[in-house]
Amino acid sequence: MTDDAVPDLRASDADRERVAGILRDAVAEGRLDMAEFEERLDATYQARTYGELVPITRDLPGAGVAVPAVSLSKEPATGSGWPGRVVGGEGSSTWAVAVMSGFQRKGHWTMPRRFTCLAFWGGGEIDLREANFAEREVEINAIAIMGGVDVIVPPGVEVVVRGIGIMGGFDHREEGVPGEPGAPRVIVTGFAFWGGVGVQRKVTRAEKQRLKEERRREKLERRSNGEY
Repeated sequence: MTDDAVPDLRASDADRERVAGILRDAVAEGRLDMAEFEERLDATYQARTYGELVPITRDLPGAGVAVPAVSLSKEPATGSGWPGRVVGGEGSSTWAVAVMSGFQRKGHWTMPRRFTCLAFWGGGEIDLREANFAEREVEINAIAIMGGVDVIVPPGVEVVVRGIGIMGGFDHREEGVPGEPGAPRVIVTGFAFWGGVGVQRKVTRAEKQRLKEERRREKLERRSNGEY
């Protein structure tokens, strides 16, 4: 196949996603404003050939930096990434206390094998969406006395709740959801008195943005196909 034929090759969804990733990096670095980002993203998901994709990132990431090219090779699909997040070690933090105050463990941190926390007339948040895990099975021992602790886990993680509540309670709604292969198992234990320990399952902001862009792409494809 000659180089002249390359622009006429049909682009795949993976090719469009690679270009969308370059645009997301560019807006995060301040190279594009939101109006430019949305305009180029729309053009990306409407593109049908490599010839339509290449100009979208021609001026990115900037002068003096090698411009990423749209790859014609098909890369193997990657897995969920869970094995890479079970890292071993002691964990970033093993305990937290909130007395008439609050605590947070969120972002990029390592959840230890056992994390113990106390909320007395206060509140705490343990966010595992972007966390690594010291072991395949970890335990959160939460004590909430006239206070509350919120545990946030990402989709794919198995949750087991074994806490005891007296005039308070533990949230069991996320129990029974099967975990993905290789995903950690999070056991929530402890004691709640006039307080509560909640468990929520949420995606990260980055995943929300990806899903939003995916819905936008589907809408544009339907529009281009004349569905509405």
